[in-house]
Order: sequence, then C-alpha cells, then structure tokens
Amino acid sequence: MKKPITILLVSAILLSGCSRVRESRMNPFNWFGQGERRQAAAVVTPAQQLAIEQGNLIAEVTDLRIDPAPGGAIVRATGLALTQGYYNAQLVAQNKGRPVDGVITYFFRAEPPDGREPVSTPQSRQIVVAKFISNSKLETIQQIQVLGAQSSLVSRR
Repeated sequence: MKKPITILLVSAILLSGCSRVRESRMNPFNWFGQGERRQAAAVVTPAQQLAIEQGNLIAEVTDLRIDPAPGGAIVRATGLALTQGYYNAQLVAQNKGRPVDGVITYFFRAEPPDGREPVSTPQSRQIVVAKFISNSKLETIQQIQVLGAQSSLVSRR
C-alpha cells in the first residue's frame, strides 16, 4: 500500500514542475505574444511611408500570429482588402529581411484586381499570408511588425 502512494506522490510532484516549463521563456510557444494593433501612421518611418504611398498594401491588417515550427517560426498575417479579387499576396521584408534594432518589418502586399470588383462581406475580402523565419534570424529579433495601408500589427517577445 505504501508503494503506490509513494509513486503517486512522486508523480504529482514531478508533473507540477511541468507547468513552470510551459510558462518559461525557454518554451518556443511563448516567444511571441498575440499581435497588438497600432495605427499605421503612428509607427511608420519616412521610408515606410514612401512604401505605403507606392501602393499595393493591403488595406487593413486584422490578425498576426507567430507559430513555432521546426527550425524557426511561421509569421502568419490576415488582412482585409478593399474589394474582392486581390491576388498574389505576400509579406515583403523591409531592409532585405535584416532586423533593425531588433525589429523586423514586413509589408503586407497584394495585387489589386484588373477592374471593378464588388466589396461584399469582410469574410470574402480576407487574405492570409505566411512567412518562415529561421531560428538563427529569430535570435536577433525582439519584435515583428506587419504593415498595411491603414493599420499595422506588432508582436513582441
């Protein structure tokens, strides 16, 4: 009778220690939080403002997630186009993908349709793009920013 109780007690103590790993910075699931919304005009530099004015940015960035993956992380952004029909969406890195002061910035670009398209519902205008970032690059990144024409999202470590 003492042996099963001892095993149960030791197992319970060991399992309670697992919660600390789950909440620690060593766990890749905790590297980046949920994206926080910012107005694009409040966070852009003059060079970024020029890129915004050159066009093809998605109207609004609505969601930003950083998912751990083998060998790095996947940056997944969801945006809302002005109308239906936008295509060839991609995350284009600023500064050739090199972080500046621990911040890597991506422009959420999509090609507009060739003509007039209906506006319709937000669900029909939603576009999702993703980009892989390797572990070696993640070591120098403290913040990931995705810019749209009217809004941007930022995820921090």
